[in-house]
Amino acid sequence: MKNEIEDSSLLEGLQNGDRASFRAIYDRYSENLFRYAMKVIKNRTVCEDIIQDVFIALWSKRGKTEISALKPYLFQAVKYQIFNHFRDSKFSSEDLTRLNIIDVSMNVSQKLEYSELEQRIRNHVDSLPQRCRQIFLLSRYQHKSNKEIAKELDISVQAVKNQISKALAFLRSNLQLEEVVFLVLFILL
Repeated sequence: MKNEIEDSSLLEGLQNGDRASFRAIYDRYSENLFRYAMKVIKNRTVCEDIIQDVFIALWSKRGKTEISALKPYLFQAVKYQIFNHFRDSKFSSEDLTRLNIIDVSMNVSQKLEYSELEQRIRNHVDSLPQRCRQIFLLSRYQHKSNKEIAKELDISVQAVKNQISKALAFLRSNLQLEEVVFLVLFILL
C-alpha cells in the first residue's frame, strides 16, 4: 500500500513536470523492468534501449497519458516494446530455441495487431476457472511472485504453480500458432 500511495504522488509530480518525481520513478522501476525484458530478449543492449524508450515516452507523454497504476503501466509498456522488437526483427535460431518455438512460418504482425491479439488472450484468460484466473492475473498482470500469491491467497506455492501451469496449458491449447508466439512473449515464458 505504501508504494501505491507513493506512486500516486510520484505520478502527480510527473504530470506536473517535476523531474525529481520522474527520477524517483526511474530509480524505483528501471532495474526490475530491465530484468523483466532480459528474461525474454537476453540482449543487454536491446533491453537497455527498451527501458530507455519506455522512460522517454513516459516523460514525453506525462501530461497526455492517463495512468491509474504506475507499476502495471510500466510493465505493459515494456511488454509492448518487447513485442515490437520481435515484430521488427527476424527470429534467429537462438530466439526460437530460447522461446521453445520450433516451426514459425508466419509473421505475427501481419496476422493480428498487438491490441487485438492481447484482447484475444484476455478473453481466453477470462474463460479460465475463477481461482485459476485469479492466480494467473496476479502472476502475469500484477507481476507477483508465486510466494507472494501463495501468501496473499493462503495457499501453498505448489498450488500456485499448478494453477499457473493449468492456465498456460489451457491458453496454449486454445490459441492459434501465431497467437502462441505472442503469448510466449506476452507472459514471458
